[in-house]
Amino acid sequence: MAGRLPGPEARWAFSTLGCSGASWDELAALAGRHGFEGLELRVADDEPLRIGLPAHEAKVAARRLAGAGLSVVALNTYVRLCAPFEPDERRDHQSRHLSALVTLAQGAGASGIRVFMRDDDASPGPGMTAGEERALRRIVAVTGQCREAGIRIFVETHDSHSRGDRTARFLSSLDRHVPGHPCEVVWDAAHSWSHGEDPAETFEAVAPWLAYVQVKDIRAADDPVPVMIGEGSYPIDRLMITLAAAGWRGWLSLEWERKWHPELPALDAALARVREWVRS
Repeated sequence: MAGRLPGPEARWAFSTLGCSGASWDELAALAGRHGFEGLELRVADDEPLRIGLPAHEAKVAARRLAGAGLSVVALNTYVRLCAPFEPDERRDHQSRHLSALVTLAQGAGASGIRVFMRDDDASPGPGMTAGEERALRRIVAVTGQCREAGIRIFVETHDSHSRGDRTARFLSSLDRHVPGHPCEVVWDAAHSWSHGEDPAETFEAVAPWLAYVQVKDIRAADDPVPVMIGEGSYPIDRLMITLAAAGWRGWLSLEWERKWHPELPALDAALARVREWVRS
């Protein structure tokens, strides 16, 4: 089963975390060389896309990437939904960034924005934590804006919400309290596994809200440094079998974290390895 895609309609993307600062032309060339069709675009001060970018520049990016046949799967942001509010909520840093990023995503032609929960409460009870209540309030504040812009908010299985079961509890609460909310799930598959969930368990938990899957291989659950696909300890065959059995047809996005691990080979080599692995 190694390398078998979950159905003929599955599409591959990659995150620009693996090629920080790359130009639109460089991204198009990378994707075209290896047959990738989508991008997760990192948003930060050291990237072409950043908060405060003039609207016309975001639209230039959208035109350049669309002209190369590329979809912008998400803008990868560092919003922390569970963070404490500023003393004056009207000036809350996370809320203002969230709203600005919805506008940026619309201009850049993205489907949505990736966010983190980052809850300080590591041992939640059956109800919402104080941090999750803050996340809910921030989501309520932008739900109308997201609806008008056609933008979704992608909650990643990361940090406090690495496990699918906890992420699913939060999304279920959102469904009850905020009908029509814009939130879906980005499943960082290796994160959930390194926190004790089998791929089948995580998929069952988050499937109702699943937007796309971030794929990577890592040395070990307790040593999550990325390695080439198929060369680490992450059970990627089980992931693919799970997706295939469910008939899932969404995006698979390679997250090659060279920004945080500059000793890694270039993204070009990692993309080549993915295509080799898929065809094996």
